[in-house]
Amino acid sequence: MRSVKILVVDDFERFRRFVCSALQQKAQLQVSQASDGLEAIEKAGDFHPDLVVLDIGLPKLNGIESARSLLERTPTAKIMFLSQESSPDVVQAALSVGALAYVHKPRALSDLLPAVEAVLAGKTFVSSDLEFGERMEVQAHNGRQRGDRSGYRRRLDFRGPRRRRH
Repeated sequence: MRSVKILVVDDFERFRRFVCSALQQKAQLQVSQASDGLEAIEKAGDFHPDLVVLDIGLPKLNGIESARSLLERTPTAKIMFLSQESSPDVVQAALSVGALAYVHKPRALSDLLPAVEAVLAGKTFVSSDLEFGERMEVQAHNGRQRGDRSGYRRRLDFRGPRRRRH
């Protein structure tokens, strides 16, 4: 079995180490890391990742622009975002650029590995606590489910930001 190469890109070193550590627990994963968008593009040329895990708010070149460049230079790489950003517009922009997954950082502990598995299988994944504008079929993780069912198919239909109920 061939090892899967993953490039983790985040400017916050402690969080980047956490992600790399979580991924390296899977024996077949080979993990490299970068701290900004330009470094990610440079490393991808040498490392040839199967999957790139990107933050949105990266220095030098933001995650969305980095994803565009990475997909041009390494078209076989799959893109997954792991970000604190939860705006529906940002999530939609990230998915529109070609990413297969968007994991909200507060859900990283529960969603990271299921999202990676989904993306490597060619499926989409979006953390269930996120909303975005278009109707779209996605693989969403529901933390309330028990057992080995890490996700389920569900149709998301959000037409805009949530309104507070008084």
